[in-house]
Amino acid sequence: MENIRLSLALEAGLTLPEDGAIAVFRPRGDTPLDPLPRDRVEAIQSFAPDHAMLTARGYRAVTAETGPYALSIVCLPRAKDEARDLIARAMAATSGGTVVIDGGKTDGIESVLKDVRKRADVHGPISKAHGKIFWCAASDAFADWRKAPSKNADGYLTAPGVFSADKVDRASQLLVNTLPKKLGRRVTDLGAGWGYISANILDREGLESLHLVEAEATALDCARETIKDDRVRFHWADATRWHHPENMDAVVMNPPFHTSRDADPAIGQAFIRAAHGMLAQNGKLWVVANRHLPYESTLGEFFAEVSEIAGDRSFKVLEAVRPRRSR
Repeated sequence: MENIRLSLALEAGLTLPEDGAIAVFRPRGDTPLDPLPRDRVEAIQSFAPDHAMLTARGYRAVTAETGPYALSIVCLPRAKDEARDLIARAMAATSGGTVVIDGGKTDGIESVLKDVRKRADVHGPISKAHGKIFWCAASDAFADWRKAPSKNADGYLTAPGVFSADKVDRASQLLVNTLPKKLGRRVTDLGAGWGYISANILDREGLESLHLVEAEATALDCARETIKDDRVRFHWADATRWHHPENMDAVVMNPPFHTSRDADPAIGQAFIRAAHGMLAQNGKLWVVANRHLPYESTLGEFFAEVSEIAGDRSFKVLEAVRPRRSR
């Protein structure tokens, strides 16, 4: 399917440069990029599943911009700080060229358009398919929108757009406070984010190796800076597909549960299936989740014993033991 808003922008006066690289910042794996010359596109995507999908479609995918670019397109994310950061990065990497900003109404495109107009001459905008697209000349007037990784309220390094960037989330705190003093020799933190859970279980008795598996490279880079321990290994990967040659004694996780704005229990259920596949016969899984998420039935399919070992009105910590090998 063709990118409707981009095609309309090209018809309305946006011009593709005759040569030079074209950057697309933060496209999803299935984002239509058909109006662009595939051999000149560099897709900047640090989320492993989208990165892999873009690569499979034949695009050059990277986790951070290389530049310089003749044209840049920003696919607007929903998080305001991340959106501004991407725009600033695109402006800096496209000196003398054009920066295009494309997003849906639910991504905050209206407020971004208003703010960009205060700093640059905007062309367009074009409204279509519940969103807008507009463009302007690259400018250093947006340099102050750059948001480098920094320490949050709890002293952990985070970056714009990563989960719970401002402070430690309550669910992860509950999980850390509930986990036993001994987890086993080999432990995996599935969907580790910027490393809060892992950083707080390094002192568990008998721990020999700890694997942080995280799909968002930006979050994992923050974890690398926070956690300095020879027992730790960092894996940039889709947590639902990651495998290790050794079976794990324990898996801990606070899995994501949103697709866009909608709750999607299937994501956590996929995490549970992945955890089951990597555990030793006597291994254990600990998962924290919002209370309304129906994970117990899925856990019951893959584990012989499932119990809630802690919780409050909002969250629950579930322990699952004895993986069912018939699965």
